[in-house]
Amino acid sequence: MIQAIRGMRRSLIGLPIAVLAAAAAAETAPERIEVAGEMVDSWCYFSGVMGGYDAVVGSAHHTCALWCAKGGIPVGLLADDGTMYLVLRLEGADPLAEPETLLTVASDRLVADGLHYERDGVNYIVVEAVVENDGITNLNHEDFGPVPGFAIPEPAE
Repeated sequence: MIQAIRGMRRSLIGLPIAVLAAAAAAETAPERIEVAGEMVDSWCYFSGVMGGYDAVVGSAHHTCALWCAKGGIPVGLLADDGTMYLVLRLEGADPLAEPETLLTVASDRLVADGLHYERDGVNYIVVEAVVENDGITNLNHEDFGPVPGFAIPEPAE
């Protein structure tokens, strides 16, 4: 009896996940795209914790991008047209299992070929190939310093 209940519970837990996966697959079919842009960390981009969008790009934000990627924060590809794509996979690597793979492209300007998914207004990309990698080209640390002033919190009074 107990085994039957455990089996039924496992089936019921798996059912919503299977239904959601099927619904997601039915809602969005992937589209092959090629995107040019900069690899950024999504936490600072979406939260605004470091300041505006100019605070999350280039060499002034590189160290933070490395720490976020290493910590498992999703990496994004900020396209030249301003579209943010959350990177689900980079050339066959699983970013959650191997964040070191993403460390090699943090803050790099690259052209990615992959599959684009869109769900609930969020863009995702599975990067199948990095077509071009120009490295870090946005040397904004010369303007902002190693830590941008707008990223340093004001002291409490």
